[in-house]
Amino acid sequence: MRQEMEIEFKNLLTEVEYERLMNHYGKEVDPIWQANDYFDTPTFELRKQGAALRIREKKTGLVLTLKQPKDDGLLETHVTLSETEAEELFKYGIIQSDAMNEQLRPFNLTSSLEHLGRLETTRFETLLESGLLVLDKSNYLGVTDYELEFEVTDYTQGKIAFTKLLTEHEIPQRETKNKIVRFMERKAVSR
Repeated sequence: MRQEMEIEFKNLLTEVEYERLMNHYGKEVDPIWQANDYFDTPTFELRKQGAALRIREKKTGLVLTLKQPKDDGLLETHVTLSETEAEELFKYGIIQSDAMNEQLRPFNLTSSLEHLGRLETTRFETLLESGLLVLDKSNYLGVTDYELEFEVTDYTQGKIAFTKLLTEHEIPQRETKNKIVRFMERKAVSR
């Protein structure tokens, strides 16, 4: 098990803004494919407590991640999964990892976990002097959206750099929810 604090700023983009940023930052960068499979109880018990659970699939393997609010960011708890362990979560809602089950215990879930769906992303990452710039194109539940993420180690300095980045590229700052929140809201509407 591994834990980390994530401090990032997000901004949804129009397709035109995304293409403009790709032309500026993404020309020399290889895309990263990833898929997120989201899990919650049928009544969204994790979501109601501000948390989220996903399996992220990359070419390098499978990682189960619990995200929960903490201070100015999110506490992320990661556990590597085998294909068999992932299959047990998909089919039966069972998590084999004792460490992850311990992290989930305070949520007092009353129902079994279920697979809610998949979000696939093509990601481009560029390290800037002030932080990691991430450009994502995501597809889920019949939607395609575009997003800029800016990952930093210091909230105050990161906020300044993020605002400057948006201003330099004439992109309005938009209130942007996390991918998992956007996915869950769309899923709740489709039920």
